[in-house]
Amino acid sequence: MKLIRFGAVGNEKPGVQLEDGTWLDVSGFGQDYNEDFFGGDGLARLETWLDANADGCPKVERTTRLGPPLCRPSKIVCIGLNYAKHAEESGMEIPKEPVLFFKATSALVGPNDDLTIPKGSEKTDWEVELAVVIGKKASYVAKEDAMAHIAGYVLHNDYSERAFQIEHSGQWVKGKSCDTFAPIGPFIATTHEIGDPHDLNLWLKVNGELLQDSNTSDFVFDIPTSISYISQFMTLLPGDIISTGTPFGVGLGFDPPRYLKPGDVVELGIDGLGSSQQRARAYEKI
Repeated sequence: MKLIRFGAVGNEKPGVQLEDGTWLDVSGFGQDYNEDFFGGDGLARLETWLDANADGCPKVERTTRLGPPLCRPSKIVCIGLNYAKHAEESGMEIPKEPVLFFKATSALVGPNDDLTIPKGSEKTDWEVELAVVIGKKASYVAKEDAMAHIAGYVLHNDYSERAFQIEHSGQWVKGKSCDTFAPIGPFIATTHEIGDPHDLNLWLKVNGELLQDSNTSDFVFDIPTSISYISQFMTLLPGDIISTGTPFGVGLGFDPPRYLKPGDVVELGIDGLGSSQQRARAYEKI
């Protein structure tokens, strides 16, 4: 099953994408894709409901805006330097343990919404990533049990402002949490839709130029290791997002570095998870 949310900003409705690409409005199911949904066996309940009610669900025009395919989660946990070549291009050692940082949930936007270059930014960068959506509360989870806590997978662009992240004092979160810095989607693919999450091609283009082109087989820390590790330090709640890191090819890694400017178009995708596109625009005071 592929979960979508569609409609105007702040008024998104839940939907599903069928195998033929059709979008259905499943508002009649009576629940949005939030913590209660994922933690309350919502995927199985929705599948059962669709078996009886799909024919009566309104179809959604493919020109309709897609929002984030889940409601704002309790947290977005990111893993840094999780591809060896990305660590190398960043001038950092391959970590001995997963490097964790948070991304503010207020950064979440739809997959094709504009990217706002933050006020005063000169170093806004791109990062295609596979993200995991938690489906069952996870605390002190063993590695061998970790995959059972996953609801699905989603495409994520972990935008980063490198000056805010690296040159300012403190933690990385300042460079990761600007508004629009977490476009996700187009859909969440449930686990049975993805054969092996550790063998997915992922790519990113800027203005049509392929800059990131790799495979999740290059993870330093695989998904069960990451979930188990994070759960030793915090409880992961249903609907929480874990973003698993980016491969080489980010703007920071070029010589000289390359960063986004207004008008640039970023396209990205992952096998089985579709693609997204964001156009960069300058910050404007509202």
